[in-house]
Amino acid sequence: MNLKKVTTILIAFIAVTNVFSQNPKANKKAIVISDEARFTVLNSGVIRMEWDDNKNFEDRASFVIVNRQTEVPKYKVKTKKGWLIIETDALKLRYKKKSGKFSASNLEISFKLKGEDLIWKPGRENKGNLLGTTRTLDGYDGDKTWDGSPIPLEDGILSKDGWYLLDDSSSFLFDEEDWDWVSETKNTSEQDWYFFAYGSDYKKALKDYTTIAGKIPMPPRYAFGYWWSRYWAYSDREFKDLVADFRRYDIPIDVLIIDMDWHLTHGGLKDIKNPKKDPFGEMLGWTGYTWNKALFPEPEKFIEWTNSQKLKTALNLHPASGIAPLESQYEDFAKTYGFDTSKMEWIPYKMAEKKWAKTYFNTVLKPFEDWGVDFWWLDWQQFPTSKVVKNLSNTWWLNYTFFSNMSQNSKKRSMIFHRWGGLGNHRYPIGFSGDYKISWESLKYQPYFTHTASNVGYGYWSHDIGGHASGDLDGDAELYTRWLQFGIFSPILRTHSAKISSIERRFWMFPNELPHMLDLLNLRYALAPYTYTMARKAYDDGISICRPMYYDYAENENAYDNKYQYMYGDQMLFAPVYETTGDDLVVDQSIWLPEGNWFQWSTGQRFQGSQVIDKNFMLKELPLFVKEGSVIPMYPKITNLQELPNHLVLKIFPGKEGAFNLYEDHGDNENYKLDAFARTYISQSEHDNVKTITILPTEGSYQNMPTSRSYDILLPISFPPTSVKVNGEMYAFSEIANPKSWTYDGHNLSAIIQIPEQPVKTKVTIEITYNPKHIIKKELLYGKVGAFKRLQEVIALMKIEVARENWWALLSDRVFASEQVPVEISYNPNTIVEQLEVFDDNFKAIIEDMRKHRDARKEVTDEILIPLEKY
Repeated sequence: MNLKKVTTILIAFIAVTNVFSQNPKANKKAIVISDEARFTVLNSGVIRMEWDDNKNFEDRASFVIVNRQTEVPKYKVKTKKGWLIIETDALKLRYKKKSGKFSASNLEISFKLKGEDLIWKPGRENKGNLLGTTRTLDGYDGDKTWDGSPIPLEDGILSKDGWYLLDDSSSFLFDEEDWDWVSETKNTSEQDWYFFAYGSDYKKALKDYTTIAGKIPMPPRYAFGYWWSRYWAYSDREFKDLVADFRRYDIPIDVLIIDMDWHLTHGGLKDIKNPKKDPFGEMLGWTGYTWNKALFPEPEKFIEWTNSQKLKTALNLHPASGIAPLESQYEDFAKTYGFDTSKMEWIPYKMAEKKWAKTYFNTVLKPFEDWGVDFWWLDWQQFPTSKVVKNLSNTWWLNYTFFSNMSQNSKKRSMIFHRWGGLGNHRYPIGFSGDYKISWESLKYQPYFTHTASNVGYGYWSHDIGGHASGDLDGDAELYTRWLQFGIFSPILRTHSAKISSIERRFWMFPNELPHMLDLLNLRYALAPYTYTMARKAYDDGISICRPMYYDYAENENAYDNKYQYMYGDQMLFAPVYETTGDDLVVDQSIWLPEGNWFQWSTGQRFQGSQVIDKNFMLKELPLFVKEGSVIPMYPKITNLQELPNHLVLKIFPGKEGAFNLYEDHGDNENYKLDAFARTYISQSEHDNVKTITILPTEGSYQNMPTSRSYDILLPISFPPTSVKVNGEMYAFSEIANPKSWTYDGHNLSAIIQIPEQPVKTKVTIEITYNPKHIIKKELLYGKVGAFKRLQEVIALMKIEVARENWWALLSDRVFASEQVPVEISYNPNTIVEQLEVFDDNFKAIIEDMRKHRDARKEVTDEILIPLEKY
């Protein structure tokens, strides 16, 4: 058998197993049958309970539960006084034999919560449910719906009560055909329940859930880059001009979303207030598949161009109205499907019919995919349930069919873009949260909405960053900047807006904020190795990238009360700013920091945990906190996530110890499910005045894996070393970065060690020695980076205001000298302690100097010194 054939078989195997990759039939050793009841011990904390009068128990996969072939835990079974008792390490089930359907009188499960015994019986209310998500935020503002009522989130798997009951009795089932399809027959069991007992171990609950409900697939790596999207009638030329601007401003980008104007609308949307209707009562032209050649004269060549630009593309679809006779694919579809075209009638939408679905994918969408269209944006807004299968959710089913079709027929990693359809939809990322109103309240709610969705495994929401629908803040630069900050620390970064000219999403149209916006976008790309590793964690353990604070701190009420902050991966805490600074240039915000010590990313301030801190932020300061000792793997500046450098930046924060197990794979195939990936374990430790960093040999392999790489070891909030050794070789200080040397950045108080390319399969050990006299004064470093930046910004603002009236009026020499401290440190790192001590001594005095300068000149506003006075 030749290599090509083996590869084809392997890809086919992955495709077939991609949707479930599991077995819905349980191990016989896990099953206990008692007359009309069947119990399946799926693991120590999860038990399936079925009751059927005819003993017809169900072994097919449901829409929610796809795997029951789990590792059988140790458990005991006995009968006592007519009660069946099943006991594991985590729970004890008691069922009165031959007593009929499950009820509060014949069934109970006991388990422990916070050290106390708790008994669950059917009908008990789950009062502490921590909620999950909902289909869409369309038209909502903040946490309110159109009528002002709270947004109704569905229940999640997690609860402060320590348990969850998943009732699968009425769920649709899959048949067992070549392409798993919705079954015409319902669950044979009259009652089909899954009980989860986890106490306060929320992470175990999610692991248990995704073990039986299916893993959270890894999106392709490019999905973690920047997505451009806008509802606008772009043409071929306009898209090329747009991308040229991205290149001109050196802005990284990976995905180009092409909204619905790519296709003909047949005049149906000319009057949006009184649109024409199609035969199905929908807006004429909302559904369409024929390229608008007035905008795209050669659509295939346009897609060829996007491919050449390393831009992944998605086309917007509204499939509710089937295939119109006006569409270019009408005849091919009708011929393949067997539809009579003599009357030129519209072909109705029937995605729940397998023949229709196969015809649709093969004749309508596959030709565009063959050109290079990468995935589809499903924008279903029409009738909620199928007209073919009663009560079948169109949203749920579209997610399944599009994702599974791609799994079966593409060599690329599967991904769709659509709304949440219900439990089980975590298997089909990415989510589109809908047309959300532009407001500060919306920005406040969105982080909570995002991390709470992790409670049902739906960890890949993509939001309209900046907001979608028009409000009073269409052009508010501050709101857009703050929203972008949240977007950087969201699962998916996609800006978008309605087709309204006053809403601007092009970064270069905000000249004052542009430098910070560029820094944010570059940070998103720099953090991709960290983020991608956390995406693997989501696949392995069911723990999403953005997760609530209570996953790690379930016993602390602060973890529940501070619901607008969240963990971004294992080592970062993000608390988005959701209020305007007004005239003060800073905004106050309270943040809960859990146990341990934390460093603020932007300022270098160090905070003790186990407290709520009151912090103020300038617009350019990120509310991002990193655990002490963290190892953060990063990329250098890159333009996309498809062409990666053989270079890593390891940002290593002060702390006694820390580690990171870097994950890497091909990025756009399914082989990661077959162990085609690599891990590199990086650790650091501090002892007295010596820091040791170890990069272990990379383990594993994958297609196109680099064989060697270079490193920058970035040591923020650190003194200049007295010596640096890499694998025993001494590296010397250099003012300019060179291989086998180290430099010092006085502006960021960071040492940078440049290590040339090394084979990835070899160990690298870095030993950094500091002056012991410096180490005892390490508090001098904390917060200075933020002080430097604030001082520079305030001086710049004062210069501008003074120059308007009195251009000859200067600030004091003491002020200017303090501003130059980081410059002096960069030139002469050995003077750092002296420079920082002088800066500290002068800080209050320079504020007083500037205050006098302000008070003597009416042109300088009172608020200009607030950032320094509050620091």
